[in-house]
This record gives sequence, structure tokens and C-alpha cells, in this order.
Amino acid sequence: MAKKYTVWRIVFYIGIIAIWQVVATAGVWPSNIFPSPYEVAEDLAYGVADGSLFYGMATSMWRLAVGLAIAIGGGMILGIFMARMEIVNQTIGSLVLGLQSIPSIAWVPIAILWFGLNAGGIIFVVAIGAIFAVTINTYTGVKNIDPHYIEAARNMGAKGIQLVINVLIPAAFPYMISGFKQGWAFAWRGVIGAELLFSYLGLGFLLNAGRSLNDVSQVIAIMLVIMGIGLVIDGFVFKRLENKVMSRWGLR
Repeated sequence: MAKKYTVWRIVFYIGIIAIWQVVATAGVWPSNIFPSPYEVAEDLAYGVADGSLFYGMATSMWRLAVGLAIAIGGGMILGIFMARMEIVNQTIGSLVLGLQSIPSIAWVPIAILWFGLNAGGIIFVVAIGAIFAVTINTYTGVKNIDPHYIEAARNMGAKGIQLVINVLIPAAFPYMISGFKQGWAFAWRGVIGAELLFSYLGLGFLLNAGRSLNDVSQVIAIMLVIMGIGLVIDGFVFKRLENKVMSRWGLR
């Protein structure tokens, strides 16, 4: 069944490319407005040949990794505190809910003022955009743990950091995985958006460079790379991890 759907998926994308090629060569729009797949592929080839594409990908992925690691670490700590201490939930928790509604890109002006036009500001935008999704999912996971399970662990001598590491985190991990996945999505959008406005290396910078040069082929090429990276990480990292965790916890 999986192979059948894979074939259909391939046929679907080939069909899109074929229709795109037909429309692009029909002369309805000039190539500088609506380039053909071949022209987009040429731009990708140029980026590969001069190394700019690989450098941009590596730069963006490095910023993403650092920002997401900060968000996951901070979000887990904050979420556990919110779930275990009602005073923290009623104070900081209400602030987290409010801050979650702020788009990542809205943090860019304050990041520029605080950090300047450098990688630190971009990493800040990535981390702040992802941390609240991780926090809320961690909070939900810990709150949904059966209290009898925690009491049993305490009766067996688990307490403090030992209780957190050996009991709370493993029990809440299915919820945390959802938070990591959401946090990754927010972080990926955040890093590209921040690089667009910072104009400081990375894939977002290449996207902005294409706009500045009126090179629609480059813009579309970089957008396809961004989409491709998103699909690969979501499918080969988070989806597999999520399936493994769900199977182990008997949720699937």
C-alpha cells in the first residue's frame, strides 16, 4: 500500500512540473515573471556549482539547530515548572499563552536592537519563536500524567531531578514530541524570515538577493530548497521519531 501511494505521489509531482512547463512556455507571462522549471533548475545548478547554495543551507541549518536546542531545553524546563507549581502556571503560564500568539517575524525588530545585524539576533528569533510551543506541550504532557504513577515513583524513592528525568519526562514524552515538531516548524519559518530581514547570509539572504536582482528563478529555486528541507526533516526525523515513540507507548 505504501509503495502504491509513493507511485501516486511521484506521478502527482511530475504532473505539476509538466503543467508548469507548459504554462511557462505558452508565452502567457514573460520568463522574468514566470520562469520555467528548466530555468529554475539552472539557477539551482549555478548555486551548487559556486557553493553558495550549500553555504546558505549550512548557515541556516546551524542557526536553526542552535535556536531549536535552546527552545527545546528552555521549553521543557519551563513547561515542567508550570505543570508542577501552580503559582508558576498562574503567572508565567499566562504570559506564555500571550507570547505564543506573537509571530516569530515580529521579534525581528527587537532582535536587531538587542543583538545587532548578526547571527545572535537570528538565533534569538528562532529560539523565541519555538520555545512557547515546546513549553505548552510539555506542560500538557506532565499535567496528563496519572497522579498515582507519580506517587508510586515517589514511594520507590524517586524525587527532585531524579523524578523529573526518570518519571516525568518519559511519561510526558509523546506530548513533548508534538511540541518539538511544532517548535521545529516555527523555528524553520523564523530562521528564514529573520534572514530575509537581517540580510545576513543563509537561505533567507539568498531569497532576498534574488528579489533584489529581480531574479524570479532564484527566488523560486530557494523556495523549493526551503520546502524540500522542511519535508525531509519532518518526514525522516520527526515523523519517524513520533512513530517510534507512539509505538513504544502503545498509542499506535
